[in-house]
Amino acid sequence: MKKKNLWAPWRIGYIQGLADKDECFICKNIKTPQDDDKNFVLWRSQNCIAVMNRFPYNNGHLLIAPARHIHDFSEANDEELLEMTKLIRDAQKALSLAIKPHGFNIGINFGKCAGAGLPDHMHIHVVPRWNGDTNFVRVCSDTYLISQSIEELLAVLKQISAKNNLPIL
Repeated sequence: MKKKNLWAPWRIGYIQGLADKDECFICKNIKTPQDDDKNFVLWRSQNCIAVMNRFPYNNGHLLIAPARHIHDFSEANDEELLEMTKLIRDAQKALSLAIKPHGFNIGINFGKCAGAGLPDHMHIHVVPRWNGDTNFVRVCSDTYLISQSIEELLAVLKQISAKNNLPIL
């Protein structure tokens, strides 16, 4: 069988970003609220931020993180933990209204060996899932198929958030 290429030019930003160790992207986003749309920031709370993953596993993949650059739960205070939990709840509600997933994966990876792409800034993944979303493209070519632009979904989520008073902190 002849090998075929699946072009994914948007991945180069991720690959090149791996070499940029000056400051993590979550901390950069915290410092630049004027660039929230450009940086795909959905919500900011007193202690946390919710941002869309630029390199998602599925459409609507969100990252919820404390504003402070902390490594893991042992460094988080009660307010940060409570806000992150509330943001997970509100993210599920907003995503359910916007794109109607059948379920969610919610997880945290601590350390590179555990799969953390950003191992030094604690963050929680909220990943919408649909029955059958692990399709032939993923199984056969280790490739994710994203069906909606990140810009379009960010606009929908912001509209739904405003209509439903989300996040509720």
